[in-house]
Amino acid sequence: MRGLGLRGRLTALGVVGLTVGLALGGAVLLGALGFLLQRTVDTEAFRTADAVALLAAEHALPDPLPVAGGQVRVQVIDAQGRIRAASIDADRLVPMVRPERLDAGRRQSLVAPAERTGLVGPVRVVAVPAGTAADPLTVLVARSMADVRHGTHVVRTILLVAFPLLVAILAAVAWRVVGATLRPVEALRRGAEEITGRAGGDRLPVPASADEIHRLAVTLNGMLDRLESARTRQRAFVSDAAHELRSPLTNIRTELEVAQRLADRTDWTAVTVNLLADTERLSRLVDDLLLLARLDEMPPARGVGPVDLGALMTEVADRYPSPPVLLVPPSGPLWTAGNAAELRRVLSNLVDNAVRHAGSSVVLTAEPHREAAYHLVTVTDDGPGIPAADRRRVFDRFTRLDDGRGRDGGGAGLGLAIVRDLVRRAGGTITLTDADGQPGLRVCLLLPTLPPEDERGPAVETP
Repeated sequence: MRGLGLRGRLTALGVVGLTVGLALGGAVLLGALGFLLQRTVDTEAFRTADAVALLAAEHALPDPLPVAGGQVRVQVIDAQGRIRAASIDADRLVPMVRPERLDAGRRQSLVAPAERTGLVGPVRVVAVPAGTAADPLTVLVARSMADVRHGTHVVRTILLVAFPLLVAILAAVAWRVVGATLRPVEALRRGAEEITGRAGGDRLPVPASADEIHRLAVTLNGMLDRLESARTRQRAFVSDAAHELRSPLTNIRTELEVAQRLADRTDWTAVTVNLLADTERLSRLVDDLLLLARLDEMPPARGVGPVDLGALMTEVADRYPSPPVLLVPPSGPLWTAGNAAELRRVLSNLVDNAVRHAGSSVVLTAEPHREAAYHLVTVTDDGPGIPAADRRRVFDRFTRLDDGRGRDGGGAGLGLAIVRDLVRRAGGTITLTDADGQPGLRVCLLLPTLPPEDERGPAVETP
């Protein structure tokens, strides 16, 4: 079976199952046919015996008994086994059944030797009590089973000849049907083989039939679309990462080459400051890339615990002077479920971005949301804001608006992408809107609330 293809295995299994089923059905058919024919023979024999017993009860037994049929023998015997009357073809000296095998006063059927009946075997004999209590008699009627045997033999022969032909025909039909069923699968295999390794947007052929193969093809094409999108994002990610890494490395190399040419005239203090700035920028970029790589591989949720948003916001706001960062603390503890280190990174990135673009101040607030399942955290600045058309794009990796591409800004377009991924892991959402009544941008962060029974204090940070 291992050497056969799927088509051969399915056909072989179908043929084997069909053969076993037909064999069992044929055996049951022969058994049932033989049983029914035997019951028919016994019924006819009992009918003849009852008619003879009625004559015996009326003391009107003729001799010989008027029984027609060359395959029937009738005897009437007394309690001592003597034959009182018999049909014209029956033996008048030897009973067809030994008297000791008979159960007096009981109707019964049994098998008798063919030589005692003069019939072609096998022979069925029925015994019916007759006569009176003073003179008990027994009517014996023997009927040959030759016709039954011949009938079952004919049926058996027909089955033995017809079954192989039927199996062969059905095997051929199964081979064609399985082949037609698997033809779309083979088309999918050839299509997959043709597009393997290609960079284009080829897709697998989708059969017209609305069946499992059609759904499989649609699912595989959807998978190919996702793989193509992932490959495109990966190429863009690698290209952008290489570009961002090349910029500080180019700056470092330029500084060193200029310092080498100037020799003794080099201002090593200024060179050191520039090199440290580029090294810090490079270190931040590498850290951000590693974090994004880990977020892509992490499961949807890590170990979470209760986190007090008010305490976390106070910790982040304390890193900045006031102004520009103004903290409006919540009226009470706001507990959320999440990783404290990840939520701290979210708030830090948002506040860093707001401080970088703010004109004079940044306002950090938190309050219960109108939907009881969330807390609302807002970071508002009075900077130039972000156009509505770009508010989705800024969350993509390595996306920076034109006014934020300077080296001194220190951004690589990864801060908001990290924020989006971490917020999704925490089960929240983030949106950008205009500041109320003034120029600037407001970042609205929705984080899920924690049930009161789970508010057990600050969570233990996980690395």
